[in-house]
Amino acid sequence: MTELKLPKTIKMVFTDFDGVITDNCVYISDDGILSRKINFKDVVGFYLLKKNNIDVAIISGERNAAIETIAKNLDIKEVHQRIRDKLPVLKSIISKNNLSQEEYLYIGDDINDIECLNYSKYRITVPNATDKVKAIENIQTTTTPGGMGAFREVADCLVD
Repeated sequence: MTELKLPKTIKMVFTDFDGVITDNCVYISDDGILSRKINFKDVVGFYLLKKNNIDVAIISGERNAAIETIAKNLDIKEVHQRIRDKLPVLKSIISKNNLSQEEYLYIGDDINDIECLNYSKYRITVPNATDKVKAIENIQTTTTPGGMGAFREVADCLVD
């Protein structure tokens, strides 16, 4: 059972992709095609949030077809890929949606998420995150590793 403590005021979940939705592994086929594995529990997590009127924004440092597929199938409007400096994107979406600190959370696992995590009141990471992320003050950690249902764990906590 999750030990996350989140308010019922959350209206938007911001998430990194690789390391949170995926297990942070990239598979390379013999012909050089990159692919990632996604746990269906996390896909259902996106669906549950949408069904409960909680928006999702994906802010990823990389570009990949998995993000595009999920965004298309679940009608996720805020999808930002190949973003090295994520904080300006986070701030822009918060402003556009007029969100208070009580109305959003950020999930990240690596150094390019640190600014967004520090900016957010509700900050979540995964057990397999980098040590610098796990050391952030007041960060909550899912019991489930990234790519194994961690995003679903957050979704379940918000829609229970």
